[in-house]
Amino acid sequence: MIDDVYNARILEFAGNIPRIGRLADADASATAHSRLCGSTVTIDLKVEDGLVSDFAHEVKACALGQASSSVMARHIVGSTPDELRRVREAMRAMLKENAAPPEGRFEDLKYLEPVRDHKARHASTMLTFDAVVEALDKIEAERRGEAA
Repeated sequence: MIDDVYNARILEFAGNIPRIGRLADADASATAHSRLCGSTVTIDLKVEDGLVSDFAHEVKACALGQASSSVMARHIVGSTPDELRRVREAMRAMLKENAAPPEGRFEDLKYLEPVRDHKARHASTMLTFDAVVEALDKIEAERRGEAA
């Protein structure tokens, strides 16, 4: 059973995480933490012309948190905020409601589907998505404030 969760693709993603580090000129940063396992993901995000233009992250997480962060880092640049919110919702639904995994540029998240049977691992798998949406919310709130 545990072999399904820690399959070869998840371990490959976890061992090869792109965009590690921090952005000096981020539009927003956010940190998500799982109290259950102690995993933490901190992300930096830049959004220009309605698209993510840059991304970096520090990942101090288990293999599942590392794998989801790795997939995020591979595909986030060029994404719209709405697309990223939909991906977070699709991941939540995949884990909690047995829904289909995300499609399109984030289809590699399908390899995390076995995590649905391990509720204690849901939080660490969702860290990167929660942090990204929090950063997007901060950017949008700041830009609304500037326009007022």
